[in-house]
Amino acid sequence: MQLTVCDPTAEAVVMEPPRAGGVLESSCGAGDSAASLDDVAVDAANESSEEESTGEREEEIGAHNEVSTSNTKTTKVPAEQTSNTQTVNAQRPNSLSVPAAAAPGLCTSQGDAEVKLRMGDSGLAAETPLTVNQMFTSAVERFGNYTALGWKEGEQQKTLNYRDYYQTCRTAAKSFLKLGLQHYHGVGILGFNSAEWFIADIGAILAGGFAVGIYTTNSPEACQYVAENCKANIIVVENHKQLQKILQVEDKLPHLKAIIQYKDALKEKRPNLYTWAEFMELGRDEPDAPLDAIISRQKPNQCCTLIYTSGTTGQPKGVMLSHDNLTWTALSTSRHVRLTDANQAQEVVVSYLPLSHIAAQMVDIWVTMRVGGATYFAQPDALKGSLVNTLKEVRPTAFMGVPRVWEKMQEKMKSAGAKSSTVRRKVAAWAKDVGLQTNLTKMNQNREAGRTPFSYHIAKKLVFKKVRKALGLDRCNKCYTGAAPITKDTLEFFLSLDIPLYELYGMSESTGPHTISLPDAFKLTSCGKEIPGCKTKLHNPDEEGNGEICFWGRHVFMGYLNMPEKTEEALDAEGWLHSGDLGKHDQNGFLFITGRIKELIITAGGENIPPVPIEDAVKEAVPLISNAMLIGDKRKFLSMLLTIKCQVNADTGDPEDELAPEAVEFCKRLSSNATRVSEITGGRDRAIHTAIQEGINRVNEKATSNAQRIQKWIVLDRDFSVGGGELGPTMKLKRPVVVKMYKEQIENFYKELATPTTPDNPLPPK
Repeated sequence: MQLTVCDPTAEAVVMEPPRAGGVLESSCGAGDSAASLDDVAVDAANESSEEESTGEREEEIGAHNEVSTSNTKTTKVPAEQTSNTQTVNAQRPNSLSVPAAAAPGLCTSQGDAEVKLRMGDSGLAAETPLTVNQMFTSAVERFGNYTALGWKEGEQQKTLNYRDYYQTCRTAAKSFLKLGLQHYHGVGILGFNSAEWFIADIGAILAGGFAVGIYTTNSPEACQYVAENCKANIIVVENHKQLQKILQVEDKLPHLKAIIQYKDALKEKRPNLYTWAEFMELGRDEPDAPLDAIISRQKPNQCCTLIYTSGTTGQPKGVMLSHDNLTWTALSTSRHVRLTDANQAQEVVVSYLPLSHIAAQMVDIWVTMRVGGATYFAQPDALKGSLVNTLKEVRPTAFMGVPRVWEKMQEKMKSAGAKSSTVRRKVAAWAKDVGLQTNLTKMNQNREAGRTPFSYHIAKKLVFKKVRKALGLDRCNKCYTGAAPITKDTLEFFLSLDIPLYELYGMSESTGPHTISLPDAFKLTSCGKEIPGCKTKLHNPDEEGNGEICFWGRHVFMGYLNMPEKTEEALDAEGWLHSGDLGKHDQNGFLFITGRIKELIITAGGENIPPVPIEDAVKEAVPLISNAMLIGDKRKFLSMLLTIKCQVNADTGDPEDELAPEAVEFCKRLSSNATRVSEITGGRDRAIHTAIQEGINRVNEKATSNAQRIQKWIVLDRDFSVGGGELGPTMKLKRPVVVKMYKEQIENFYKELATPTTPDNPLPPK
């Protein structure tokens, strides 16, 4: 492994992806070998978080100017420092004794380092790099009086325009500096989405620190790990509940100087604990010059944000994102999905997904800022039922949902539909059939091909418009799904209601999106094509074209904070980001995700089996099933853990014993009186047991080989949840955790190979 030392004064450089067989030996620089004792690298598995892309390797070209920008007209905004570029030879030296002035590499694991930008020679890849401050001041110049943020206080709607938003962020930045925020130290933010969350995030960046979102579901120990890893000087918490987590570990955080609580009154006064109002007052009358000096020294190729992976397979890793990662990805994404600037027609979004995840940050903060859009905040109980109310009030023009959000909507609509009159059900069924066929025709042909049938217009008037209005999506022409796999059944359900869900794919390590489907370019179960300026490569494809998806572009992250070895695992010697996901392209260039390398089940017989398609097939065959997890790695046959759809506690989010309404309806259709999960587990309800077995039999009939047949299964006592530890913050299945939690049940599957003597361990007929 060849490493280089980077002088922090070195200027940014640009680089094109090399050809296959290029001569780059190592792309990482900035002193990765020089981590100090308190920056010890922590082992963690490389985990993808969100979306991906495709592309060919090209010959490296000469460097381009990273460009200086002009002064802005906004008050109190300094001119940004010009950042020149220089040409870099693709050949890396073999020695560690590189001159101090050596240019930075494509990646680093040091928070205070700079990296090369993967710029192109034309198109969006060649756009001038910007800092967050530059993008923000540009938005203020263009959209100063437009609403930037909106939220409810009681029943009253409050708003903040772009001009005031920017000045408030500057005030927060000055307050952070007064509290002792040091350069390249973290500001942790622990709480639900709010204007204060955004202001703390951007204020931290303007002040020269790192904006660091912390998952609200984190334990005190998990909060401690993140705060310690990023050397957090300040932590911003939502309320007393989140404050208690930090107070429990406060004495183990040597860098911590202050805590700020942004909601509710403080229940106790403590040294260095501030309300939001007290915090903002600290910087209110501070001079501008010190902040302006810090802003003027910021460069697009420096780190400003840390996104911590959810730690599904190990300790969380701090994904370092540069100013350019954020500002350029916001530009490319907004162009790709054809968002309109506010002075033409303002885009409106609802913020409710965890802001500690890059998907929510990119949509809610950065893409929206790029086009002068308005972000309205949902209530903290959004995912427990109030989201639809916010959607109906705000009526967004674009909406991003993780699969579980769409599935919940689907379940509620199906449940409501089942209670409708016979006539209404027949009309809805007819309209859905028309909607599905019309949209499939649009999908499979050119958008202009063929005329929309008259029946579609009738269905739209009778059903589709009413459904959209009931969901608050009547103005929304861009509905997205990402962060986890979504079933074909859910995609078709919404397509039949004339609500196409456009899949996107990427990772925290790609600053969010890599590919996004579009209205005139989408296919069911595909996650679309690359956003402009990005490239995809399939590494080591098999005979069916399935290979590891690798990314190239200015959205590719800088590296993992203080983890040089993990950084080099994720980024190869030529600078391509390896996603860990398996995928293939169809003849039209659409990307399909076919599995995840680390999730791949390799049976004792040596057969490679991707679990997700089989799990999805079971959930589709048996609508009663909430979660399905395939077991079989290094085993002689496949088995499966199943959970039942149930009610969720509105306060805790924990699964309850009572069946969900759609599950009760399913049971009734089978002449079962079951209303609780405990009445089904252990094979207690023969009708339900038989229905599950028959569904699995149908899935097995379509198996490509005997090795891919599910031989045994069990219904668990409770559904998976975030609080229970089985699911991550984006509802992604944490497989290693589930294997540990249900080790006894799994071992029981394999005690005897062929003894289908218990109801929960039947063998399907051959």
